[in-house]
Amino acid sequence: MKRVVVTGMAGITSIGSDWETIAANFAANHSGIRRMDEWDRFTELNTRLAGPIDDFQVPAHWTRKQLRSMGRVSRLAVASAEQALADAGLLGDPSIKDGRMGVSCGSSTGSTDEIKAFGNMLLNSVAEGLNANSYVRMMPHTTAANISIFFGLTGRLIPTSSACTSGSHGIGYAYEAIKFGRLPLMLAGGAEELCPTEAMVFDALYATSLKNDAPQTSPRPYDKGRDGLVIGEGAGMLVLEELEHALARGARIHAEIVGFGSNADGQHATRPELSTMRRAMELALEDAGLEPSAIGYVNGHGTATEQGDIAETLATSSLFGEQMPISSQKSFLGHTLGACGALESWFSIEMMNRELYVHTCNLDEVDPECGKLDYLRNEFRAMSNEYVMNNNFAFGGVNTSLIFRRWH
Repeated sequence: MKRVVVTGMAGITSIGSDWETIAANFAANHSGIRRMDEWDRFTELNTRLAGPIDDFQVPAHWTRKQLRSMGRVSRLAVASAEQALADAGLLGDPSIKDGRMGVSCGSSTGSTDEIKAFGNMLLNSVAEGLNANSYVRMMPHTTAANISIFFGLTGRLIPTSSACTSGSHGIGYAYEAIKFGRLPLMLAGGAEELCPTEAMVFDALYATSLKNDAPQTSPRPYDKGRDGLVIGEGAGMLVLEELEHALARGARIHAEIVGFGSNADGQHATRPELSTMRRAMELALEDAGLEPSAIGYVNGHGTATEQGDIAETLATSSLFGEQMPISSQKSFLGHTLGACGALESWFSIEMMNRELYVHTCNLDEVDPECGKLDYLRNEFRAMSNEYVMNNNFAFGGVNTSLIFRRWH
């Protein structure tokens, strides 16, 4: 078995595109959530809250030809991949084009402007707005394909369109591809563009926050006063590398991935199952050869939905006990869906390396129905940990758990 390390990391969020800026917003309790006045025309949509990226600009050196096949979700993914490659010292390196590097990436859906255009064709029998690249911008694997094409990557392409576990699946499957010796390099992560249809998905389940006139007070993961989730957008990407390959080229190593667990509830499409959530964490521990006591912090999924928060925390508490520190960065960004697993993995590594862990914003009073855990509240906490875990859970009953080890 090969050892797998992280040599590049990057992401784009509503509160910054570099760790220093993002961490400063975390410290100031400043979230990226705002009222979406532009959604007022959707009269049957109850929520008006989201975490949009308002300042994203396409890099000036990208060409029109490169942009043709990319909707917004792919542009976010490719931009974060470019930053991650630069962080790894591999941007423009010929070695990434010879089959040694693959890509494992996903999103909940492709770009919805193109979906709308195809829907218009079915409804009105016209092909207005459709062209040769429309499907490429819409297809479920648009992020993975566009990353591969943009950088000329000819290794494995693993699409991971699994809703809220798209990013963590991207990292987990890339880790396994390297671990089992299929190739030494992978770009792995996930992305999501903001669309009111995504808010409507949860609105129809009565699961969105309605604090429309107080956007900075929501979402509230694990809080007794939470009233639902908030949708966000973003992209996160990691460069994963086989250890000996990384050492041979003198790469800087951010962390080692030592465990990945994934399973399915097999019960219900939208109701989480405590037992299989816990089992996913156990699978990651077994993969890493670790006891639960080795984990020093759990980065929770923390969507601020009642069923999700309660099931997740009860599962976590039953495995790790009441002393396990836990927090959720969705309290600052909203639920970035396909991006959250990748962004939260990046954050987990940064927190582990800097020995400073981000609290859950807006967590004033822990819901007594949630599992008994050490909830990080109000401010950063200094901790020194050898291992941290990042958990994500998705519609369809999909569960993932990743374990990162501090690199010495």
